[in-house]
Order: sequence, then structure tokens, then C-alpha cells
Amino acid sequence: MGRRSCNDRSHWSAPLRLRLRLIPFRPMTLSPPDDPLPTSARVFLDGMRNSATSAFSLVLIGTYVGVGALGHDYGFSLPWVMLSTVLIWAGPAQVILISALGTGAAAIEVALAVGLSSVRLMPMVVALLPLLNGPTTRDRELLLPAHFTAATMWVESLRLLPGVPRERRVAFCNGLAVGFLVFAHVGTAIGFYLAGSLPPLLTAALLFLTPISFLVSTTRNARFLVDRLALGLGLVLGPALAWAQVGLDLLWTGIVAGTVAYALHRLREALR
Repeated sequence: MGRRSCNDRSHWSAPLRLRLRLIPFRPMTLSPPDDPLPTSARVFLDGMRNSATSAFSLVLIGTYVGVGALGHDYGFSLPWVMLSTVLIWAGPAQVILISALGTGAAAIEVALAVGLSSVRLMPMVVALLPLLNGPTTRDRELLLPAHFTAATMWVESLRLLPGVPRERRVAFCNGLAVGFLVFAHVGTAIGFYLAGSLPPLLTAALLFLTPISFLVSTTRNARFLVDRLALGLGLVLGPALAWAQVGLDLLWTGIVAGTVAYALHRLREALR
């Protein structure tokens, strides 16, 4: 009897095939080495391809259906809403921008509110840039990934970048972010033109998709005790500060919960 081909899967066990089907995320895909495109363009397209296979793409479409409907209800044009997505790239900050400008708030007040809302993204940028920076990486190459750092892009970058050579990570990360941006624009257009038929409760529920998906992904990726402590303390402290109407409750939740979790982690290490 001849040797079986490595592509013949008939000899695989049923439990192994079942486990393969239950993998929650598709593995990172890279272009073949004989692709005629330049290396940077090929890696950029690899990033876009991985954004298309990510579950976060569906989350972004659902979230930005709500953003598009909100922009329509406040009288903004579709190009204006899409431009705000490119410039801000943060769903909660866009909701603040659209609702505040739509109700006649002063521009300086809106700018401060959007800026304070986006402060929460700074720790993500600080955590991501060391993965992108390499011996030959120039500072200006990190500006675009820093701008595009948001919850969805950050989670997927931390998952995928370890499998990408360091000198190609910036291009890959930019492609991943642009791919997510395309799906956000698709959702924005859908929500804008369906705004008249979407009930307000559904719009609010769609806007809630991003924080819920980010919470689930963070819980899934919390492998160490310090991560679990910070997450658990944040889940308790965040609602308590919001109920007490403490200003900048989200920022204080991250600072206090992260600091306490880190202190307990250092104490635990010292007592070992």
C-alpha cells in the first residue's frame, strides 16, 4: 500500500477535526512569497485581509449603523459623518461630537469633551507601539498606527502581530486598521440611509456593541492574575463611580483599578 499524501485528511481523528472547527478566530493569513507586489504593499493587503476575517468587522458594522443613524437624525451629511470617523476613529467620541454639535454646544466645549473621551486610548497606544517599533523604524512611521489605535484594532493587533516579522508590522497594522475603517464606513452608510426606519432603542443597542465586544475580548485575553484583577476591579469600580456621578469616571476607573491590581501583583511576587 502506497504512502498516504499529507493532504489526505481521511486518517485524521474525529475529535481533531471537531477541535479545528471550533477555533473561534481564523488564523492570520499571509500572501505567498512569490507575490509580484512590493513587500510593503503585500503586507498592507495581508492586514486588510485579516480584518475581513475578524469578528470585529461585524461588530464595527453594527456599531456604525448606530453612528450613521445618529448623524442623520441630527442633520449632518453622510460625507461629514464619514470624515469624522477618519479623524476621530472612536465610536464613543463620535457620539459625543455628533450629539453635542447637534444640540448647539460651543465648539471649544465639544473639543474638550471629545479629547477627554479619547484619553482612554492613550494606554492602548503605549502598549502597542513597542510591538511596532524596531531598529529601522522611523518615528514618523508610527504616527498613523498611533492615530488608528482603537479598541478593535488594538485587540486584534496584540493577537496577530507576534506572528508578523518586526520589520513588517507597521504596514500590517496600517492595513488592519484601514480594513476596519472600510467596514465602519459600510455600517455608517447603512445606518444613514435606514435612519428613518430604525427605532431609537435599536440605535442605542447597536452603539453598545463595541464596548461589549471589547469587554468580551479583554476577558478572553486576560491570561495573568494581574489582568484579571484589573478587569474585575474595573467592573466593580466603573459602575460605582458612574452612579456617584464622578467626573471622568472611565479615566479614574482605569487609573485606580490598574494601580491597585499592579500593587497587589508586586506584593504577591515579593511574598513568594
